[in-house]
Amino acid sequence: MTKAIFFDVDDTLYDHLIPFQKAVKPYVSYMESFPYEEAYHRMRYYSDKISVELGGAGQMEQGSATEAMKRDRFQFALNDYGVEIDLIQAERIQQTYFECQFDIELFPNARELIVELQQRGFIVGVLTNGAQAHQWRKIKALKIDQLIPLERIFVSGSYEWDKPDIRIFQHINDKTGTLPEQCTYIGDSWRNDVIGATSAGWSIIWFNHRKVARESNITLQGEVDNFDKLKHFIL
Repeated sequence: MTKAIFFDVDDTLYDHLIPFQKAVKPYVSYMESFPYEEAYHRMRYYSDKISVELGGAGQMEQGSATEAMKRDRFQFALNDYGVEIDLIQAERIQQTYFECQFDIELFPNARELIVELQQRGFIVGVLTNGAQAHQWRKIKALKIDQLIPLERIFVSGSYEWDKPDIRIFQHINDKTGTLPEQCTYIGDSWRNDVIGATSAGWSIIWFNHRKVARESNITLQGEVDNFDKLKHFIL
């Protein structure tokens, strides 16, 4: 049976912390030590939370509510660490963050692994949450579209479901002619990736390069923190 490997994008194929750190640093530099990684996770928590409240990634392309969400997530996250910013500052942070999101590159050995998997006969694809146009800009910046067939690149904003909704995984099975038991998903988010994939009957390799604690008792196919280890685990 042919095996299929699907990758998350943000903070799995590239370091999503770097754009966040560049955007936030001017507003926390007065602090002796700021927990960028923790604050980054809080920002993603608020981003997911507000996105769900607004109807999911398919509704996140544009509009005043979307712009407010992008601004508010930084206010909420930084406030959790005692950093108060006003609306203008939050908008500036969001703008810097937006601009830096496309100055990105794949993690070391990610490109080589994707190529080798396909050479060995694996079905390889991508599944990412987010607005369609925004995520495709990242995909093109990372040149993923030059590595993976376009029909195997799935952006949740193009559909009615976001991870962890099992329907997005089922849709991929339908479109690629695969079965859940053939598929392994590789992602960093416990809520979106681990819970979503396992609920859909897929195997999951948790890309835990942030070294965070497990959130529940879910059986993983594996846990890795870089692509060299991932390669040795899969092949």
